[in-house]
Amino acid sequence: MVLTKDELIAALTHEVHVLRHLLTKIDASAVDYRPTPKQRSSIEVVRYLVVQGPVLTSAIKAGAFDGAAWGAAQAQADAADLAGLDAMLATQPAWFAEQIGAMTEEELRGTIKLFAGPMSRGVHLVTLVLANYAAYRTQLFCYLKSCGREELGTSNLWGGVDAPAA
Repeated sequence: MVLTKDELIAALTHEVHVLRHLLTKIDASAVDYRPTPKQRSSIEVVRYLVVQGPVLTSAIKAGAFDGAAWGAAQAQADAADLAGLDAMLATQPAWFAEQIGAMTEEELRGTIKLFAGPMSRGVHLVTLVLANYAAYRTQLFCYLKSCGREELGTSNLWGGVDAPAA
């Protein structure tokens, strides 16, 4: 694997940190914002991100996607407001450390086929889980900018922090 398990866990932890930071920037005017009628709203993007990390990681570990598990996790996320979603996200870094940390190098190199592939579990973790966090949090960031959050910038999107005062 190009990344060590610790590096992958750290990268996923960072993605969750950035997402939780962006959640603090969603106000009432941005919660239901969607650029077009068929796109997800801001809160729907967050709900997707809350679900995708754990459910896809579990699927990658098992070597098969569990639609029922996705549906149950989605129902739980759909019932949550932003505070509830943040609470769910707060548990993810420790969960990733436990789940990915328990995988052996052989398991990470093992080949599976989920939605594409076949690929190793490690590649699936990077191309599905890690990449989804980066892509969809960027979408959320763009939504916030479209809602008038002009003060948000690079440090918010990539560091999960507000820019230092000038």
